[in-house]
Amino acid sequence: MENTDFINHESIKGYSKIDQYNESKITAVAAHYKDILSQLGEDPEREGLLKTPERVAKSLQYLTHGYDIKPDEILRSAMFEEDYSQMVVVKDIEVYSMCEHHMLPFFGKAHIAYIPNGHIVGLSKIPRVVDAFARRLQVQERLTNEIRDCIQNTLNPKGVAVVIECKHLCMSMRGVQKQNSVTTTSAFTGSFLSNDKTRAEFLRLITASLD
Repeated sequence: MENTDFINHESIKGYSKIDQYNESKITAVAAHYKDILSQLGEDPEREGLLKTPERVAKSLQYLTHGYDIKPDEILRSAMFEEDYSQMVVVKDIEVYSMCEHHMLPFFGKAHIAYIPNGHIVGLSKIPRVVDAFARRLQVQERLTNEIRDCIQNTLNPKGVAVVIECKHLCMSMRGVQKQNSVTTTSAFTGSFLSNDKTRAEFLRLITASLD
């Protein structure tokens, strides 16, 4: 089986990411999925399913490749000293993750802010941190806290705010089958936690439209 890069190669100031399929893992996971297909009453040898175990194995490796990424290194690769002390907000960051309870997707948006304390970070790095944690088996509550803690511990800002809004297919496809429900989680540190006005400004900014 050919070793295939599935995203890209990136190396920035000590942060290196090489996304490749691990062939031994693909083979092992695919073998299990072939048996799962049989247990479900399917014929894994029929034409439409011949390559399905391998495709699923590759898909799962891609969807969980965040285990191999160090989010703090993503931030450190683009930290700059800057005398700026107002709120920095990055909103509407797309989130795609997998519920660890049923291994079904949940997806939505993340809104993140921090108040610099001598350092700022390249804006593209914040969505990358979101992806690094989201591309793992997750629960939304932990995902929210992990993003908050990573930014707080790495940048040491005066405060961090994270709000995530997601739809969970484990709720809409099975269980209660409520297609329009949205789960919102939030996590704050520093000024966002202690100052009601600062928190209110963040919430106003993430709900405001520029139109």
